[in-house]
Amino acid sequence: MKSEYIEQRNGGYYVAGTRISLESVAIAYSNGDTPAKILEDYPFVEKLSRIYGALAFYLDNKSALDQHFAETPREFESRCIPLETANSELHARIERARAQIAGNRI
Repeated sequence: MKSEYIEQRNGGYYVAGTRISLESVAIAYSNGDTPAKILEDYPFVEKLSRIYGALAFYLDNKSALDQHFAETPREFESRCIPLETANSELHARIERARAQIAGNRI
């Protein structure tokens, strides 16, 4: 899959020349955002034609890209270190705050 509007790097797809993921653009479009609204939300894309190019690439390769997007979070999550392991003190503080909030709701 090649396009002047999309770059593939670090295992992901991005709007060419930006750090904006194709998945972000595709999700916004799937949620009903217009290309103009997507450009407003991601001004670093700079040109509406780049949004249209990214969407055309996505739509032309939708099934393969949707599969890629579905698999990507699993790969990311599998590399994450749980907070209770990485920073047990922070994890304990968060759990205490959650308990306090839950206690205030009763």
